Amino acid sequence: MKQHLLPAFRLTLVLLVVCCLIYPALVWAGAQLAPNGGQGETISHRGRVVGYDNVGQKFTRPEYFWSRPSAVDYNSAGSAGSNKGPSNPDYQATVQARLDTFLLQNPGVPKAQVPAELITASGSGLDPHLSPAGAAVQVARVARARQLDATKVQALVAQHTQHSLLGPDRVNVLRLNVALDQLSGR
Repeated sequence: MKQHLLPAFRLTLVLLVVCCLIYPALVWAGAQLAPNGGQGETISHRGRVVGYDNVGQKFTRPEYFWSRPSAVDYNSAGSAGSNKGPSNPDYQATVQARLDTFLLQNPGVPKAQVPAELITASGSGLDPHLSPAGAAVQVARVARARQLDATKVQALVAQHTQHSLLGPDRVNVLRLNVALDQLSGR
């Protein structure tokens, strides 16, 4: 028995040191090299922090671009997807309700032009980005609600489109909405 207990005890101690001390220290040290010391990059407007760059937020008013839906209501402490498959009746009803709301708030947009990202939640539930198409389909509503020329709003979308060599182009919704507020003097 001593043959088995002593190696198991040693292995437990080694794993405790590695997993509870060394690994967390390495992760913490790596985070210190990230922007803002690993605390997350905040976005400010008029001297007040309005959110984080990489965490999605809920926008429902017509004068703002809407984010991708969240299965966790944008709660960053509980990041998750809905875990419901595409054939689940509850999931289908939720997606249909989101589509109906979107089409009601964006008259003139054909159902076929609504990107899936605007009616389905991301895997984390906290996606801060939309595709340029996801933003473009909302330009008319936002311009109308803010009484702005649609070409100005479209130019703002183009200005806030981040191009990537390794992935698709994307638009940070919070940054775009802050820029809209600055344009409108809000």
